[in-house]
Amino acid sequence: MAPSMRSGRLPQISIYADGRVITEGPVPAIYPGPALPNLQVVMIDPEQARALAEKSAAAGVTEGTDFGQPGVADVPSTQVTAVTAAGRHTVAAEALNEARANDSALTAAQQAARTKLKAYLDDVNKITLTKIAPVQYKPEIIAAVVTPYVATDDAVRPETIEWPGAALPGEPLAEGAELTCVTATGEQGDTVLAAAAKAKTNTAWGHGGNTWSIRFRPLLPDETGCADLKAGQ
Repeated sequence: MAPSMRSGRLPQISIYADGRVITEGPVPAIYPGPALPNLQVVMIDPEQARALAEKSAAAGVTEGTDFGQPGVADVPSTQVTAVTAAGRHTVAAEALNEARANDSALTAAQQAARTKLKAYLDDVNKITLTKIAPVQYKPEIIAAVVTPYVATDDAVRPETIEWPGAALPGEPLAEGAELTCVTATGEQGDTVLAAAAKAKTNTAWGHGGNTWSIRFRPLLPDETGCADLKAGQ
């Protein structure tokens, strides 16, 4: 995975104490695709959100839970973070959905831990099946993950748009990589979002005599800046 994609990743689902549920909605199967991710939000009963958070520890979302290392290569891990009165806890399970039920590399205790986590995530994901119509999520802060633009022989010639935000390239996101980040909020954020809404994933952005590629990452309600993207790598 390219560093810009890793830094710009979004959680599959984010649930907040006030009942907001934020997910990425459908995107058109075209190339180049839209520059902005299609984030949507629905509201659930805050009590339902609280109940899910309280069940997280019993599901294994706590430090020290051993999910094992299954005998499956080149598959993603599933990361789950829960914030409760007991603090913030993050766990990761390798090949949670891809590993065989009888994988000999996993102990019975590890299999049981994985089964509990999968059942919990099934309950979490059922929330997205609500009949409530989602609305577009409008972030208070929009982040831009920036890399130097590299021309390709792409048959779809990209357009160049003048960058309307803070000076590029911004602050470093990864050591040893030409990967940086800037954010915009308020009126400037609205201007950046308006420009991004007209752009594609392969759009070239001009600023200061240079050309850049940008991956847009709307910040979630619990995020405040580029440091959150750095922490999520």
